[in-house]
Amino acid sequence: MIPFAVAGSKQRPHSGGMDEKTTNLIMAILSRAPQWIRHDLLSKDAGVKQRAEETLAAMIANALATGTDDSTAS
Repeated sequence: MIPFAVAGSKQRPHSGGMDEKTTNLIMAILSRAPQWIRHDLLSKDAGVKQRAEETLAAMIANALATGTDDSTAS
């Protein structure tokens, strides 16, 4: 079982080999995820949940590609 960080906590989950910069970047994206994504990730509707997962994955991929958690970076 992988522990998860509690919102607002300074405690980081086990990174499984990710460096600190990558972990911090992903945590920054997760901490500012819009409320609709958080809500839809809990949905029982598979389509709604998938849309939220894909959106969050795109946000993380963009942050990793650009090296910033600014979703408007190009």
